[in-house]
Amino acid sequence: MILAEIQGFERDLVAMRRHLHQQPELAFEEYETSAFVAARLEEWGYEVTRGIGGTGVIGTLRNGNSPRSLGLRADMDALPIQEETGIDYASRVPGKMHACGHDGHTAMLLGAARYLAQARPFTGTLHLIFQPAEEHISGAKRMVEEGLFERFPCDAVFALHNMPNVPLGHFMFKPGPIMAASDLATITMRGAGGHSAMPHLAADPIVAAATLVVALQSIVSRNRDPQEPAVLTVGTFHAGTVSNVIPDDATLTVDIRTFSPQMRAFIEQRLVALSRAQAESFGVVADIQYEKFYPVTSNAAAETEFVRDVALRHAGPDRVIDLTQPFPYSEDFAYMLEVRPGSYFMLGIGNGPRLHTSTYDFNDEALAIGASFWARLVREYLKSGM
Repeated sequence: MILAEIQGFERDLVAMRRHLHQQPELAFEEYETSAFVAARLEEWGYEVTRGIGGTGVIGTLRNGNSPRSLGLRADMDALPIQEETGIDYASRVPGKMHACGHDGHTAMLLGAARYLAQARPFTGTLHLIFQPAEEHISGAKRMVEEGLFERFPCDAVFALHNMPNVPLGHFMFKPGPIMAASDLATITMRGAGGHSAMPHLAADPIVAAATLVVALQSIVSRNRDPQEPAVLTVGTFHAGTVSNVIPDDATLTVDIRTFSPQMRAFIEQRLVALSRAQAESFGVVADIQYEKFYPVTSNAAAETEFVRDVALRHAGPDRVIDLTQPFPYSEDFAYMLEVRPGSYFMLGIGNGPRLHTSTYDFNDEALAIGASFWARLVREYLKSGM
């Protein structure tokens, strides 16, 4: 499962990952991380391009004369969370940590990069894409808009994410939608404030917003086909400052997750219509801002079948998990999959704290497994007839 050459420098992979873990950087601030990545790639003989997507790095390696090309992506950014792991290589930056394992993703791809530069077991062009700002800002979108695939053509592109509490070394695949689209609605009920003792002289936005919280649940429970998944969550409710004053406005923020363009459009239309109707019934006005963040992460069938077959040979059938449902999380690799065929899949890292928590840490035992898998995927894809 682990290539002998990669096992030979596994300690270096762990050291790299822990170095990155100690120096977490948020979206579009990955200056030290990208410099570290670029230096390693240059050391191993890659042609390195900096600055695409702000702090993104592309490492290009060519071998032989095949016109085929392949892209592999790893995300580099951290999260604004105070680390509470107690480990000796914990974050040295207050209020920031690698709570999603992007340090592990980066180290795994660097491990594959080192092996591939030494062994060169392929023919064609390999582009290693080290992406900034995956967490809710979308470095992938910016890289695509700045000409990623025009400058670095890829016949296909692949990415993986670690998955805690899935057995170590198990791979998870699904053709079609695997991650949800993510949208944010900010709804402000604008009324007329007044004294709490004389509510009949005011237009109370709190009552209107409170009833809207309940009404919005009907979109998923009563307007949606129950066989099509969707999630709608009111995450915040802000209004007023003291108990004896009716405020002028009340604001809700709503997180929406969907798995098809049709459902995405329907929920937006229904949320806007319901918010306005609810506001009118209470004599207030609904001001709605609807922001579309990440689209559905949808895997191409052929590329997913290909990477799954690599896993069957690499890890064995007992370590391959075929997903029947998509995850409700969102992922900006979706933007790359909108313009290039490819697949996004999961690698189990064993039992441990959940992603996006202050006690999470990437399992170093997964580094050589992931690096070896990337190396085998490159070898198979850039010799295959896909």
